[in-house]
Amino acid sequence: MAGRSELSAAEGLSFAWSGTALSFHFRGTEFQIELEDAGRNWFGVTLDGVAVPGKLSAYSGRRCYELARKLSPGEHQLTLTRLTEPMLGESTLIAANAGKSGEILLPPAEPARRLEVIGDSITAAYGVEGENRYCHFSSETENEALSYAAILAHHFQAELSVVAWSGKGVFSNRGSTSDTVPMPVLWERTLPTHDDSHWDFSRWAPDAVVIDLGTNDFAPENHDKASFPAAYRAFLRRVRAVYPRAALFCALSPLLSDQWPPGAETRSLARSGIQAAVEAARVAGDTRIFYVEHQLTSDAEGWGCDWHPSRVTQARMADELAAAFAKNLGW
Repeated sequence: MAGRSELSAAEGLSFAWSGTALSFHFRGTEFQIELEDAGRNWFGVTLDGVAVPGKLSAYSGRRCYELARKLSPGEHQLTLTRLTEPMLGESTLIAANAGKSGEILLPPAEPARRLEVIGDSITAAYGVEGENRYCHFSSETENEALSYAAILAHHFQAELSVVAWSGKGVFSNRGSTSDTVPMPVLWERTLPTHDDSHWDFSRWAPDAVVIDLGTNDFAPENHDKASFPAAYRAFLRRVRAVYPRAALFCALSPLLSDQWPPGAETRSLARSGIQAAVEAARVAGDTRIFYVEHQLTSDAEGWGCDWHPSRVTQARMADELAAAFAKNLGW
């Protein structure tokens, strides 16, 4: 399994972060799962390395789903990937089977590389399947498989863990006075809506971590921009504390612009805050921390819903990070 999950003897294997992937190696001609879901999540299915056309829409409650049928006899590999983010509710795997005459086999060897990506709606691929910038959020148009994180992981054949939630910032969630739990707090959790669900960082150590946060801290609704540098620096220290060997890549959002809102200089402020945090870490002796600047989004690349990155932009972001990985890690 790729991503964070929590096993309950009474219920099953619960998960909520987008990109969480359940992989099954089995012998047989069919495959089914029993899943309990909030009813608004979507999943992608990959069979023997090939994406199955379309997406699986989960129903509310506990249901059985046929993921494969009439396969050729022999061994197969199937992966079910959650495409939607935590705010749409949790999913729980209750059971899986390969039919009466089939059997589930030992899982295949894990990928040699591991990648964690921490972000907001950009990383969660909010609206990436939307027609244009005028559509609004829907679970149908969110697809983590089309995100820069998924593309980057696929490029380097890395196991991916995504920790992303729309609207979240390093210290401010778009200035909200009701939504006050920022990403550094949620990042500590296995199931993000449960404040008592603590992720055990010793379970899984990434080789590289991408932090793509700041867009919501510099939203026009948030009038306290001055707190960003200190909050970002504190988060970096925490990430480094639990991942002492990982390479950290701190990215500047493609949605922050000095042209909007007029006079706010949000891109410059975010850039200086992130660069200062990276430089402070390097001065303190951290040689495995790097700054990456994503180019601004543009009309030429098109838009997802509510001015979010399009498929073209997501792919370009992956290319920018891949170049940074190749330069600094030799991947």
